Amino acid sequence: MNPRRWLLACAWLSACSTLPSPRPSTADVWSGRLGLQDASGQQWHAAFELQGSAQQGELILLSPLGSTLARLRWDSQQAVLERGQQRWQQANVEQLSQQLTGTALPMGLLFDWLQAKATSAEGWLPDLSGLGEGRILARRESPAPAVNLRIVLDR
Repeated sequence: MNPRRWLLACAWLSACSTLPSPRPSTADVWSGRLGLQDASGQQWHAAFELQGSAQQGELILLSPLGSTLARLRWDSQQAVLERGQQRWQQANVEQLSQQLTGTALPMGLLFDWLQAKATSAEGWLPDLSGLGEGRILARRESPAPAVNLRIVLDR
């Protein structure tokens, strides 16, 4: 076979072959609404978008109209909270979630709960009986004051 025909045959075969499809992202992503209520009746609510893992992720809190209220990002080195033009940095995400919502959200536990693991620690007791309907309830008994966390996932 002459070199020109060989090159044409290779080009035709390569054009007919399929390229491997890109691997889908392995990051877990959730969205919905969350609410916190403490023993005194104080409440805090927001829509949210959550992605990543307990080790590295991002939580975006949204108003009812969809505007960004706050963005919380973390990795193993630090956590950063952005709210409007303000920016705070701490060693861990729980410290910044305390600053944002008044309660240190248990991010490690939250990812377990979203994956149907009823892990309890740090004073938090989850109720995952509604997870099939996209609902998670958790109660923190200690440290005081007691807090209820309600999550409703989008479908």
